[in-house]
Amino acid sequence: METGFWEAGLRTVRSDWANTLLVCKKCSKKLGGGFGPKGKTPLAKALRQDLGVRKGRKGALGIVEVKCLGVCPKGAVTVVNGSKPGEWLLVSEGAAIEEITAALTPDPAVPT
Repeated sequence: METGFWEAGLRTVRSDWANTLLVCKKCSKKLGGGFGPKGKTPLAKALRQDLGVRKGRKGALGIVEVKCLGVCPKGAVTVVNGSKPGEWLLVSEGAAIEEITAALTPDPAVPT
């Protein structure tokens, strides 16, 4: 007997995301902010503001705060770029948001 779509317990939801950034929430909390003009903004929020990202699945980019990535660097936040899952970025407290976005934005000349 065939299992129906709902009986299988799986379904899909559309998203407009072209890429995803995973930001360690535990690292951000340990720093107590550390980014933005006054140095008090959490990294995920500062990235959303700088990149003009809308919250939710209708934005062009997803910035997701995850519980813990297990690296736990001192004075930095761990970030994983979904287009480069093999390279994790350790962002030092107080780093310029422009530099961070440049490092996280995929190079248009390089095919993904």
